[in-house]
Amino acid sequence: MKDVNELLEEAIEEIEKLKKGEIFLVKELFKGYVWNRIPRSNRLLLGTLFLNQVNKMDGKGAKAIEKTSSNQQRYKRI
Repeated sequence: MKDVNELLEEAIEEIEKLKKGEIFLVKELFKGYVWNRIPRSNRLLLGTLFLNQVNKMDGKGAKAIEKTSSNQQRYKRI
């Protein structure tokens, strides 16, 4: 299993494949079976690290928008 930093790098790279204006969740950047194999604690950590990384990007790539009813952070490709 990859560590969280490797998963974060993969997620950041996947942003480039999205169309501008597309709204997404972090888990949508991974294939379903890959996401399901990541331990829950690592998924939570990955979500936090991804949000921090997006905030550091200063509007390049993606930005955080609202949270879903299940408290998942949504992002928008910019």
